[in-house]
Amino acid sequence: MRNLRRPTSGWFSLRRSEATPLTVARPAVVPPGTRVYAVGDVHGEARALSQLLGRIREDAGDADEMRRVLVLLGDYVDRGADSHGVIDLLLNAPAPGFETRFLRGNHDAWLLAFLDNPAVGVEWLNAGGGATLLSYGVSAPPGPRTPARMASLRDDFERLLPPRHRRFLEGLLPYHIEGGYAFVHAGVRPGVPIDRQREADLLWGREEFLSSRHDHGTVVVHGHFVVDEPEVRPNRIGIDTGAFATGRLTCLVLEGTARRFLTVG
Repeated sequence: MRNLRRPTSGWFSLRRSEATPLTVARPAVVPPGTRVYAVGDVHGEARALSQLLGRIREDAGDADEMRRVLVLLGDYVDRGADSHGVIDLLLNAPAPGFETRFLRGNHDAWLLAFLDNPAVGVEWLNAGGGATLLSYGVSAPPGPRTPARMASLRDDFERLLPPRHRRFLEGLLPYHIEGGYAFVHAGVRPGVPIDRQREADLLWGREEFLSSRHDHGTVVVHGHFVVDEPEVRPNRIGIDTGAFATGRLTCLVLEGTARRFLTVG
């Protein structure tokens, strides 16, 4: 799980959502007796995550007898100021009584790749990795990012990264399915079954996925591509509302055929 090759376009963009009515004949459903809460990209925004988790626990107060599932779509680290705090929150029973599913995002994979190969850090730092290092007490000094300097940064980070944080990142899932919904970080390659998707497509997505009218067999719930409001299409729902830039963190709530959103910030 260290392949960080990404499509040449569409790996990150700010997209304005377009209202598109659902036209599918049979709406997607989650399993009976289940309520699912899916949270978009957190990117180091521990305060927003804490607030949203509180909203989720409050919202689920009327569903004590139901199966409650919390799915986070990945990208817990980078860009925001407190990646360390985000992972601490997720490790310490964020939603008692819920089943939890933590998915892998491209930034989470990038962090692990840096630990394996310091040369990866040059690109990772440019994409927000420096904020993650700072949250663990590691400062990237100014100046050329030479191989020796990147190796030193990696060594400092590896020393200060708690083992349980590393285990959390290494144990993240590529996708999760609940009834008629598939949850991934960035997207899927149209026409390819979910269990045969390439890691690059799940982690980075592509314009082909965003514009596709293909029936993926499930409605794909994803993050990664920032939108001003949740983007609901017949075959996908995008819920990354850019917490690191806007302060808004969004959760999609699914029960039966019903859909609604919780947002903080």
